[in-house]
Amino acid sequence: MKSLKASTNITKTIIYVVCIFLAILSVFPFLVMFINATRSTFQIQQDSVSLLPSKYLASNWAVFKGKSFNPVVGFVNSMLSSGGATLCAVYFSSLTAYALVAYSWKLRQPFFTFILAVLMIPAQVTGIGFYQFMYRIGWTNSLLPLIIPAIASPSMVFFMRQYLLATLSLDIVNSARIDGAGEFYTFNRIILPIMKPAMATQAIFTFVFSWNSLFIPLILLTNSKKYTMPIMVSLLRGDIYKTEYGAVYLGLSLTVLPLFVIYFLLSKYIIAGVALGALKE
Repeated sequence: MKSLKASTNITKTIIYVVCIFLAILSVFPFLVMFINATRSTFQIQQDSVSLLPSKYLASNWAVFKGKSFNPVVGFVNSMLSSGGATLCAVYFSSLTAYALVAYSWKLRQPFFTFILAVLMIPAQVTGIGFYQFMYRIGWTNSLLPLIIPAIASPSMVFFMRQYLLATLSLDIVNSARIDGAGEFYTFNRIILPIMKPAMATQAIFTFVFSWNSLFIPLILLTNSKKYTMPIMVSLLRGDIYKTEYGAVYLGLSLTVLPLFVIYFLLSKYIIAGVALGALKE
């Protein structure tokens, strides 16, 4: 009995040690990035890894602001585009998934199959056609092309549909209809609260993807007043004579900070959303 208990304790200790090591390994690159944001280019080139902050944060910020763009404007543009894309994707994907689950119509299965087929097409394949379309309707140098297309998110529709199949009882919908509730009222007041874990999970992924997006904004936005943070960070390496690595790390740190905030606010829903979406009675 004692040997079994000792073996269990050793196993737990090993598991804890491995988890702590993996946690430190995951956090370490971000720690180095934040510290390098306070160091000069010379210090970074001489010793790329340091755990002690330096005194060059203000000078790195001055270099960042001295470029042909305004980082505050880029931060606001990224927040608007990422926040708008997240809201559109989460709400309309949930609405589409609800239509695929709660309604019985003739083309329901072919429509879902079409969504899965669209899911298989890489975004880069449609990049040229998307740019030409945005150019013809006058949406270049605008944040709208970064927000409106998020309404069509096949992967999120698939996830939300699987979640609703596992958690939604159609008796609730029928009861609301009998009580005289409208369809949108039923969806907004009854279905959305049920889908909150799945919505929070997908909101994290969508916000991170939209915030880090570089390809589409880079080909659509040529006005510096419309630049997003990833574009500004990519332009910091555009000087052929000298790259200010301290300013680059500062820009990366500013880019990552909102992602940390969003993740910590919604992370408790990730496991719940994935677990509930994977189970079906």
